[in-house]
Amino acid sequence: MSLSSVPARLTLLALLSATTFYCFYKSRRLKSLRFSLNPNPKTSSSSTGKAKLLFISQTGTSKALARRLLDLLASNNFEFDLVDAKDYEPEDLPKETLILIIASTWDDGKAPPDARFFTNWVAESAEDFRVGSLLLSQCEFAVFGVGSRAYGSTFNAVAKDLSRRMRGLGGAEILPVWEGDVDEGDVDEVFDTWSGRLVKILKGEVLVGGVVANGVSDESDAESEEESDDEYSAEPDIVDLEDIAGKGPSRRSAAVAQTNGISNGKKDMVTPVIRASLEKQGYKIIGSHSGVKICRWTKSQLRGRGGCYKHSFYGIESHRCMEATPSLACANKCVFCWRHHTNPVGKSWQWKMDDPLQIVNSAIDQHSKMIKQMKGVPGVTIERLTEGLSPRHCALSLVGEPIMYPEINTLVDELHRRRISTFLVTNAQFPEKIKTLKPITQLYVSVDAATKDSLKAIDRPLFGDFWERFIGSLKALRDKHQRTVYRLTLVKGWNTEDIDAYFNLFSIGKPDFIEIKGVTYCGTSATSKLTMENVPWHADVKAFSEALALKSEGDYEVACEHVHSCCVLLAKTDKFKIDGQWFTWIDYEKFHDLVASGRPFDSKDYMAVTPSWAVYGAEEGGFDPIQLRYKKERHHKKSSQSTA
Repeated sequence: MSLSSVPARLTLLALLSATTFYCFYKSRRLKSLRFSLNPNPKTSSSSTGKAKLLFISQTGTSKALARRLLDLLASNNFEFDLVDAKDYEPEDLPKETLILIIASTWDDGKAPPDARFFTNWVAESAEDFRVGSLLLSQCEFAVFGVGSRAYGSTFNAVAKDLSRRMRGLGGAEILPVWEGDVDEGDVDEVFDTWSGRLVKILKGEVLVGGVVANGVSDESDAESEEESDDEYSAEPDIVDLEDIAGKGPSRRSAAVAQTNGISNGKKDMVTPVIRASLEKQGYKIIGSHSGVKICRWTKSQLRGRGGCYKHSFYGIESHRCMEATPSLACANKCVFCWRHHTNPVGKSWQWKMDDPLQIVNSAIDQHSKMIKQMKGVPGVTIERLTEGLSPRHCALSLVGEPIMYPEINTLVDELHRRRISTFLVTNAQFPEKIKTLKPITQLYVSVDAATKDSLKAIDRPLFGDFWERFIGSLKALRDKHQRTVYRLTLVKGWNTEDIDAYFNLFSIGKPDFIEIKGVTYCGTSATSKLTMENVPWHADVKAFSEALALKSEGDYEVACEHVHSCCVLLAKTDKFKIDGQWFTWIDYEKFHDLVASGRPFDSKDYMAVTPSWAVYGAEEGGFDPIQLRYKKERHHKKSSQSTA
């Protein structure tokens, strides 16, 4: 043996010895942990107190996952205390022996407001040189992140940051951070896999690095998600031995990519999970990114029981109106979203793209099939059914952001060629798209709040410059010559107090109309905290509308209302009120003739007189008198008083 090789051999021997000692140490530490968690699996008792299962949640998703994990742990005889991070005293962290954290990421890569005291405490402690790296030396932990990849570099930033900082404070991470994407629809699958592996570790079946109790490698459990390399990951020059396992792309990631239709960097917007969820809600999915759905008002007017507020305000025949969208994706995650965020989100078009003609043909075909299902329903006449099979109007506002679709102009042209009117709603995050949009029968911009802070809270936009985009969209609307609308959705306790701020927005976009509607309560969901307390009465909407009209000093007046929809319409008086008569309705045939002519035209060129029953304050309350109003009789049994 040469003398020069001795140092190298000694170095290798030292490294192997250190690695062996580390694995032995981790094994002993985990065995000690499992004993403290459950010294007697049959009794599930613990003399050292219960471990903690902590959740950081804003919309309820992380809380629901934590409850699911709690049940799984209990079924395996492990006792944990379930704790909301906002109720947890972080000073108690050094006393913990095991803490599991389910963490959601909120605005700008931060924790939800209620949990920021906890996350800030951990961050400040990790950065304070006086605290040292032994603060959590007796604490084992694991973190699961819940977020959306649409937010880019801040995806699951809270979970990754907690993991890094707790390791910096001396905590031992028994399982690397895994990440669930609520918008890609894989959060449940990823969480269940992570939970299963966690239970195996606690039982001693799998130790850190994929080593099983009997010393045989468990390949399936050694796999984990791909490590993120953004600013929230661990320092690139420091690698913990416990994090070595599973850093390459997992076979699961490849399988998910194939399942989700990812090919050559392009994927289907609608994954199987999203498709199943939307179809359960009654959507007919068209191709890879479009959808159509029959509206309850379509069914109502087919039965002769009245149309929606668009019938009262603009003369749309509800039974001949098709609700569709060429893009199920959106750039916002509004708190009042009807779809409970089952649709995908994104800042730009990143998916496969279907042909616009195919979308229009399929939408009409699917819509007609749903109309045919109404045959034989009480009140549906052959005449109305036949009319319904040939839609005259298309509401491009079903869900998502229709102007994200790159071929939106071609799609609009195709609808107009068939003499189908277009009512397009945009969420005011794509001003450049509004500028290049061809003439629309009526173009809406959602004005969900009047201030930057309230818009951020209500719309939960993906864009960091959302306010600038919002104002830019209003300016782009001002330059349109066809009919334009601000749509305000009032949510009690969120956006009903800013009369002055709303009025200030009027001068930016100068819309022809302002629709003011009370939010529709769509039931409880993990993604929305709204309750019936947030739904305004029609009287509230009227008072708000009258106050706005008064503020405008005659520029706008309250023109129409639809009591059933809790909706009121303000209209520009100098355009649409002639000799005391409102002209908010639309001459659809004239509109199509104007489009076909190719000549410039504006909103005054295709207006029509508003019937008296639709005018604000009319006895009918916006209900067409030729329709029949049905009221169900409800017989409530009186409960007998208990004599016990």
